[in-house]
Amino acid sequence: MKKIRKYIFVVGGVLSGVGKGVTSASLGAIFKAKGFSVTALKADPYINVDAGTMNPVEHGEVFVTDDGDETDQDMGNYERFLDEDLNSENYMTTGRVYTSVIENERAMKYKGRCVQVVPHIPEEIIRRIKTAAELHKADISTIEIGGTVGEYENILFLEAARKMKLEKPDDVAIILVSYMPVPGHLGEMKTKPTQHAVRELNSVGLNADIIVARGPFVLDKPRREKLAVFCNISKDNCISAPDVKSIYQIPLVLEEQEVGNKLLKILNIKSRKTNLLAWNNLYKKIQNGKKIIKIAVVGKYFSTGSYTLSDSYISVIEAVKHGAWANNVKVEMDWVDSEEFEKNKNKIKELKKYNGILVPGGFGTRGVEGIIKAIQFARENKIPYLGLCYGMQLATIEFVRDVLNKKDAHTVEVNPETKNPVIHINPKQAENVRQNRYGGTMRLGAYDCVLKPGTKVFNAYNIEKDLPAGRQVSERHRHRYEFNNDYQDAMEKAGLQVVGINPESGLVEIVELKNHPFFVGTQFHPEFKSRPMRPHPLFREFIKAAAK
Repeated sequence: MKKIRKYIFVVGGVLSGVGKGVTSASLGAIFKAKGFSVTALKADPYINVDAGTMNPVEHGEVFVTDDGDETDQDMGNYERFLDEDLNSENYMTTGRVYTSVIENERAMKYKGRCVQVVPHIPEEIIRRIKTAAELHKADISTIEIGGTVGEYENILFLEAARKMKLEKPDDVAIILVSYMPVPGHLGEMKTKPTQHAVRELNSVGLNADIIVARGPFVLDKPRREKLAVFCNISKDNCISAPDVKSIYQIPLVLEEQEVGNKLLKILNIKSRKTNLLAWNNLYKKIQNGKKIIKIAVVGKYFSTGSYTLSDSYISVIEAVKHGAWANNVKVEMDWVDSEEFEKNKNKIKELKKYNGILVPGGFGTRGVEGIIKAIQFARENKIPYLGLCYGMQLATIEFVRDVLNKKDAHTVEVNPETKNPVIHINPKQAENVRQNRYGGTMRLGAYDCVLKPGTKVFNAYNIEKDLPAGRQVSERHRHRYEFNNDYQDAMEKAGLQVVGINPESGLVEIVELKNHPFFVGTQFHPEFKSRPMRPHPLFREFIKAAAK
């Protein structure tokens, strides 16, 4: 029987951040619930080859795949909603596409033809889309095109969609996710911006099969009729997507309007029933938590002007929520700027009001001493603590400074001249730094970690499953600096144990403090593997300790 290969392009109108990624992920969840095999791709319009060199305040977090690709944060949404691991084949940028075309030209793969922006760039985009579908054996692939229609940057990705739709119209659907503002002085939802977005889409040869109308309220009948008339679309294919309390409610909201079967009709596939029982149960669990616990997220990538950007740590936020729902509690997270602890020493006492303290990953020198003060406060006051990547490194520095009394202990990233380099850099990474080779050169992707039996960490991983021979797990990394094993023996004798080691290199992966409710630091990023229906064990146990 011939394999189904269908493609759904998701594009945005009016403004960025309208919800294309979550829409794409939700559609994937719906089609999986119908029994289809699904994969999801992100097409980023940036010239950057990957997301690794982008400022997280401007672009959001860098999400890392098992195979070590540094990608857009929407790849995390796809993994969480599909409950599947994706890889570098699922992510492309303008820079990556152009690099491939230029490399092919240099290798004479175009056999002397003139290589042009059109058709060769869109052809490479199409090749990548089809390769990902083949790799994942996907019946249906969703492809989110970054940015908004009308921008110069994403026009070649739209051209790829146009070519695919032209060649096989029954195999391609186009969804426009567009914003429907409600100006405060009018109190009425306005369709005009979406009308303009549709015309921009038409100008590149594409018609929206479905419009997902985002906004603060439900799309009403007059607005639905207006969209149908002015955007040349059936009223039934104007889908209401109002703001909701949890993004994990969105598959339910969309499927209430039969989005899945409407798309199947457009793609010339017979309609199927949808089993969203697991999503219904998850939503009930999200609503039912009564006890509220407060978590302080201490870091520095939060502010831009007058705004706080939590997207810098979106996977951490989601993983904390997953852990909370597993423990039937609700969680409130406060963004705590570590620099405040450096400016005013008394501010540290404000951490007493929190049930748990979390330090996420990061780079650079800003706010480091404030983070170290927060870690010391968590250790001494027995407040549950979870440190991720930099949060683990700074926890070891704090311990060596205060408990082992080596006051100048530091990371060479901040102080290259320290006499006690608790965190150092291996020769290969040092050479990368000297040569200014930053993009894609960190320790990236999945590495094995062998756990020490009898520890909180070992028990956490074993609650849900029996570990394979060797007590081994696999976790994702994104860092350049490592714990210096010269300090391991003294640190362990004083109470901070090394409880996870990479078996190939001997590098320290996890530390855990004895005689503490929960004090764990990981060199890897467990948040990248947490899923709403399968929370990461360390986040689940961190929240459990915080709830006590």
